[in-house]
Amino acid sequence: MSLVAIGVNHKTASVDLREKVAFSPDVIHEAMKSLAQRTPTGEAVILSTCNRTELYCNRIQADAVLAWLESFHGIDAEILRQHTYTLQDVDAINHLMRVSAGLDSLVLGEPQILGQVKQSFTKAKEAGTVGATLDRLFQNTFSVAKRIRTETEIGSAAVSVAFAAVSMAKHIFADMHKTNVLLIGAGETIELVARHLKDSGVEEMVVANRTLERAKGMCEEFNAKAVTLESIPDHLPHADIVISSTASPLPILGKGLVERALKQRRHQPMLLVDIAVPRDIESEVGELDDAFLYTVDDLHSIIEQNIESRKQAAEEAEIIANQEAVQFIEWLRSLDNVDSIRAYRTQSLAVKDELVEKALNKIAQGGDNEQVLLELANKLTNRLIHAPTQALTKASRQGDMSTLETLKSVLGLDKH
Repeated sequence: MSLVAIGVNHKTASVDLREKVAFSPDVIHEAMKSLAQRTPTGEAVILSTCNRTELYCNRIQADAVLAWLESFHGIDAEILRQHTYTLQDVDAINHLMRVSAGLDSLVLGEPQILGQVKQSFTKAKEAGTVGATLDRLFQNTFSVAKRIRTETEIGSAAVSVAFAAVSMAKHIFADMHKTNVLLIGAGETIELVARHLKDSGVEEMVVANRTLERAKGMCEEFNAKAVTLESIPDHLPHADIVISSTASPLPILGKGLVERALKQRRHQPMLLVDIAVPRDIESEVGELDDAFLYTVDDLHSIIEQNIESRKQAAEEAEIIANQEAVQFIEWLRSLDNVDSIRAYRTQSLAVKDELVEKALNKIAQGGDNEQVLLELANKLTNRLIHAPTQALTKASRQGDMSTLETLKSVLGLDKH
């Protein structure tokens, strides 16, 4: 059987080592082909992200996979072996399922990893390194990850500031696609906020930033409008949701500016989420009747509660992953049993055909029918019982009672 998973991740290796063992998009196809050539079944899938690099293979020794990885990247063997983990069969299956469900991620339950696993699987299929076993394994894994998302709360609670900000907005505005959003800043956090907003159905977004070109670059992905910070007074009255995250040392939105915007809105409520440190929005804004201001501290308290919620959900998810891994390994073992039965039957039929052919030739040459038939029966019996007899003799001489009892059961001797 010997399904193997070998890898490094954020728990076992530094960023420096993870960078050295990573596979860039321009080499990963050739890498998978090279690795697959080392396996009897030609199967290999490589998962390579910023937090992990993992190699999944079929019917190959773990040492051979590790040696290939050392050779491919030219990394010192001892250093690599100190920071890699090696898993086989049911443990390898369970690990892949846990990874795909976000149970092994830096952020517990994060959904992006499933998409990355699917991309790696697609690349492996394009490279021609996916056979029947790995195809079944990965397809089954995707179903398990979906089941975990459906049956547990592992992904429902926000555990990042960006996700928490958007989740709060969704609780307040039932129909997100009708809302107008003003994002202040164009850094990584605001970009992630914009992505969550787009996934939530928001269609109207304005991004205000000190550098207009930076804002334009981000807006292309989200079909948003880029403006300068100086234009905020013109766009604020139209904003149902304002989310701000800049590196400004002074507040960008003051009480007076927001108060004027609310008057133009005829006091329609406005949600303002300040996830900047130091603050982008003056705390006095929260005193206004129709302004609902939340700060990064408010979000962190929500996140802490949600992390605990995800930990409870993770326990349920672990049970599902373990059960599914055991079921898959049982299916895989059944294939091995089928192969063994097929091989034993083929071998026995070959012996029969050989001896029958010889017997027929003797009869054709004038041999005595009764004598030929008796000889055929004796030879066929001796050939078929030769291996079981040797096994019984060996177990008996070694006093191996467990094997002896198993052989008796298999051969039907325990019924006499």
